[in-house]
Amino acid sequence: MLVIRTIDLRGRELGPAMLADALPRPEIDVAVAAEAAAQLIGEVRSRGAAALAEQAERFDGGAPASVRVPAAEIRAAVDALAPEVRAALEESIRRVRLASAAQVPPAASTELAPGGVVRQRWQPVRRVGLYVPGGKAVYPSSVVMNAVPAQAAGVASIALASPSQAGTGVHPTILAAAGLLGIEEVYAMGGAGAIGALAYGVPELGLEPVDVITGPGNVYVAAAKRLVKGQVGIDAEAGPTEILVIADSSADPELVAADLVSQAEHDELAAAILVTDSAALATEVEAALTRRVAATAHSSRAATALGARQSAIVLVDDLASAARVSDAYGPEHLEIQTAAPEAVLADIHSAGAIFLGPHTPVSLGDYLAGSNHVLPTGGQSRFSSGLSVMAFLRPQQVVEYSREALGAVREPLVALARAEDLPAHGEAVEARFG
Repeated sequence: MLVIRTIDLRGRELGPAMLADALPRPEIDVAVAAEAAAQLIGEVRSRGAAALAEQAERFDGGAPASVRVPAAEIRAAVDALAPEVRAALEESIRRVRLASAAQVPPAASTELAPGGVVRQRWQPVRRVGLYVPGGKAVYPSSVVMNAVPAQAAGVASIALASPSQAGTGVHPTILAAAGLLGIEEVYAMGGAGAIGALAYGVPELGLEPVDVITGPGNVYVAAAKRLVKGQVGIDAEAGPTEILVIADSSADPELVAADLVSQAEHDELAAAILVTDSAALATEVEAALTRRVAATAHSSRAATALGARQSAIVLVDDLASAARVSDAYGPEHLEIQTAAPEAVLADIHSAGAIFLGPHTPVSLGDYLAGSNHVLPTGGQSRFSSGLSVMAFLRPQQVVEYSREALGAVREPLVALARAEDLPAHGEAVEARFG
C-alpha cells in the first residue's frame, strides 16, 4: 500500500527557518558529482571523440556508429514519425513559438538631452548547445522547449546533444523533433562529457564551442554545467522534477491525485507535494493516490517517489499559510486548485510556472500550453526563472552624443574624474574641445 507522509503545520508559526527544516526535499548535492564530472569533461577535452565513445560504452550501453548524426538519418526519422505524434509536435512548436516571440523585448531609445541618445538593443548569442536527456523516458518535447526560444531569439547556430540509446544512436523521435525544427547538427553523446564537448568543442567532429548551454539532465549533467559556467552561459542546474499543489475543500481529490502521480512517474527522486487547509481533502487525495498509483504503467517508480522523503501532504491553517509554504519551497511547478485561485496567486512570489484552476494540469505545460517546461528546480525559482528567449539574448547599450551634448556634461564629468583620481578620463573629454 502506498504511504505518503503527512506534515502537520497547523497552529505553528511559519517562519523561514522552521519551513526550511519542515519541508520535504530530495537528498541531492550537485557538488558530490563535481569530481566525476570534471574527470569526464577533462577526458573529452584531451581525447575528443575517443573519450565520448568510451563514455557511451560505460554509461549508455554502447557507443554509436557515429557521434555526429548524419543528415539523412534525421530526415529518415522525420519521415518515419507516426502521423499523430508529428501533428502533436507541430502544434507544440506552433504554440511555443507564439509564446516565445512575445517575449522578445523591443528595441528602445532614450534621449537624455538634445543630441545625447542611449539606445538599447537585444543581440542573440551566436551559437547554442541544447542538451536533451535520455534514460527512463524519451523527451522530444524538450527539443521543442529548448530550440524554439533560441530560434525566436534569433540564434543562428544550434547544436543538439542527446545520449545514444544502447549503442543505436539518438532516439528517432528526438531526431524527428530536431528535423521538424530544422536542426541539422545533432550529436549522439550524453552526460557530463556531452556538456564538456559543447562547451569546449571537438574539432575532429566539426563541433565548434557554443556560447550558451541549456537543457535538463541528471546530477552529473548539472555538475558539468556548473563546472563550465564562465566558459559558456547556462540556463540552470536542473534537478528532479517537482510539483506542489495548493488546494482547498473545493478541489476534486481525483484531479489533485492525478496531477501528483503525473510528475511522480518521471523519476524515483521526483517530488510531489499537496498543501491544503482541508484535512478531509487530504484524506481523500491519499486514498486516490493509492488507487491511481496501482493502476498506472510506472507504478513502482511513482510509488517510490511519493513514498520518499521529498513528497508529502502538508496541512496548514488557511490558504495564506499555504502560499507562505509554497514560497518557502519555491516549486518548479505550482498548481492552484482552489475556489478563488487568483486570490491565492496574489500571495505567490516564487514558482517556476503556475497553473491555475482544475483544467490546467502541469502536463499541459509539459507539452501544449505554449509555456516552457524547462524550469528551475530545488528552490531556484526564488532567484531564477524558466527558460525563455532571455537565455539567448544580451542587452547592449549603444551610446551616441553630439559635440554639443558632450559639452553640456563636460564640467561635471571632469569633476567626477578628478574626484576619483582618474584625470585622464576628464582629459579624454577636454581633448575634444581643445
